[in-house]
Amino acid sequence: MKYLVIVGDGMADYPVEEVNGKTPLQVAEKPNMDEIARRGRMGMLRTLRPSLPRGSDVANLIMLGYDPCSCYTGRGPLEAAARGIRAGDDEVVFRCNLITVEENRVADYSGGHITTGEAEVLISELNKRFSNIGRFYTGVSYRNIFVSKRGQGLKATPPHDIVGEEYGKHLLKPDNEDSRLLNRMMVESISVLSENQVNIRRRNKGEKPANMAWIWGQGRMPNLEPFALKHGLRGAVIAAVDLIKGIGRLAQMHVPDVPGATGYYDTSYENKAVYAVKSLEESDFVYLHVESPDEAGHEGSFETKVKVIEEMDKRLFRKILDSVDENVSISILVDHPTPVSVRNHTLDPTPFAVMKPGLNGDGLPFDEDSGLRGSFGLVDGMEIVKLIKRV
Repeated sequence: MKYLVIVGDGMADYPVEEVNGKTPLQVAEKPNMDEIARRGRMGMLRTLRPSLPRGSDVANLIMLGYDPCSCYTGRGPLEAAARGIRAGDDEVVFRCNLITVEENRVADYSGGHITTGEAEVLISELNKRFSNIGRFYTGVSYRNIFVSKRGQGLKATPPHDIVGEEYGKHLLKPDNEDSRLLNRMMVESISVLSENQVNIRRRNKGEKPANMAWIWGQGRMPNLEPFALKHGLRGAVIAAVDLIKGIGRLAQMHVPDVPGATGYYDTSYENKAVYAVKSLEESDFVYLHVESPDEAGHEGSFETKVKVIEEMDKRLFRKILDSVDENVSISILVDHPTPVSVRNHTLDPTPFAVMKPGLNGDGLPFDEDSGLRGSFGLVDGMEIVKLIKRV
């Protein structure tokens, strides 16, 4: 038996009064997700821990069977692993967002979704100015990496948690030599980046400038047990974002680079489907992650989230259903809700569905209410791989 798991990042949501108390999953036309759910069984998945960050890093580690209480060190190291970035035992790895600040407030956690090419220019400028403090590495779009011997043990705030708030209230804490140095670097990055030609051009085109480097999610490089040893399955990861690719690489799973996979609305759903199906030839378990629903949730756009779900269904799920044979188990997971009314992650359980040959289905469409009615009931995320194999 082969296993294909499709993760819609942040796809779950809350009911919205303006659309008769429905969620984006309930409004969206998604016949292919619904086919999988109706032919399979549903339940709710507990993917986060109240004591840990409410992030995709923790949730996806849990859904792959890795206990974050023992292996999670921070988001930055996971993303660095995706790029083969090396860090010394005495170094700390941060995630570095290129963000937009206006009048001392965080206006956009993504720098207006700056392109990777533009980010490369800005990262080069940061390295010229702050090489005495650490090293910056270009990632994808606004998602980049910073490595330094400073910063272990500091409290950092994700920029998507503080949109609209004064950035000065959320700098690194507590007050010590490391925090003062790194906070000064972040504040000085505003003048460094604001006058760069990349941001001058962006402002002239009416786009948001990526005018501040914001570091967070730090930790030292972790060690993960190989996925094949943990689960007895050869694994592969299909993803656009470095966070998920990094988890896959640390778990010694196959992680191909998918052409056109961007982690945003313009991602190539078709290529992701092709690479997932191809990976099933050599792997027993393929973990396909799609970032775009989460981006719509963070932007607070119900309409965009509905559209993204429909695009996923039409361009990714349909292609997969047309391409795999009957000996493949297909599951749909959601790593956490990103409700448009909250514009951030929440701890609520998420709906999931497992379709497998010979499994009697619940006959329910894929949405939050169906998850609550599903025959699996509430399942802890650490058990989902075992459950998928067992049923």
